Amino acid sequence: MKYMVTGATGHLGQHVVKQLSKLTSPDNIRVGVHNPAKASQFKDAGYEIAAIDYYDVAKMTAAFNGIDVVIYIPSITYLVKDRIDEFENSLTAMFKADVHNLVDVSFIADQYNNPFQMAGYYAYLPARLASSGLKYAVVKNSLYADPLVPYLPELIERHNIIYPVGDQAMSFISRQDSAEAIANVAVKPYLRNKGQNYLLTMSKNYTMPELSYIMTNVTGEEIGYDPVTVKRFAEIYAAEGDGNELASMYQAAAMGLMDQAAAMGLMDQVTDDFAHITGHQPTDMKEFLIKNY
Repeated sequence: MKYMVTGATGHLGQHVVKQLSKLTSPDNIRVGVHNPAKASQFKDAGYEIAAIDYYDVAKMTAAFNGIDVVIYIPSITYLVKDRIDEFENSLTAMFKADVHNLVDVSFIADQYNNPFQMAGYYAYLPARLASSGLKYAVVKNSLYADPLVPYLPELIERHNIIYPVGDQAMSFISRQDSAEAIANVAVKPYLRNKGQNYLLTMSKNYTMPELSYIMTNVTGEEIGYDPVTVKRFAEIYAAEGDGNELASMYQAAAMGLMDQAAAMGLMDQVTDDFAHITGHQPTDMKEFLIKNY
């Protein structure tokens, strides 16, 4: 079998290539990159490199030729229409290249009433794939734990987590664990040939007081929880270019606060899908932070 990983130079993509290489020969892996100049580590390691452009169907078709399974990692754009257009172009290229198997990487925020700005894209995916004729699986990630590590110095300085989620819990997964599960789904047809829909999470979710307690123990610095408003959170991180997007995501996590009767809690789901796929438990939050801080 020949496997193609799109977005291979991204944070998740690099982990996926590494994990996939544990399950099949690197000779069977083609890495799709938007900028081949940034793929020197893959070229030096002997991987086959393919230039991809989600808006160039001909280039994508050439990249997919001879591939059996595509692992599709989407771009980071925060425009729903652009993300859908990129995916539709990729599907067209897959059909032209006669590729029949897809592992699609998605996100926990796919509910029809989720206010996260990209929820429309994630909600569209499973219905679109159901009518595609492909053999596929959708692998949804919960929130990545990885960004918490470089965020810790700021939290130590603030003495508080400020996520605007109130008393709601959020679910997390590390990129390494996510990549391990994605690679296993890709190489095992019984995990991906019936339209399966997985959600990767740690074995429990975490309220912000629970998370701050773990962070305090790991860092030795007092970190509490003092949430700001969704509006204020967007303002604080506006300079980084994704303040509104992040704020909309945490608004989704806090929906239960807006309507306690519904108790929606849109980011707190926990599943055993990771253990089902890999045969072992995911790394929990304390273990992850101790290992990486």
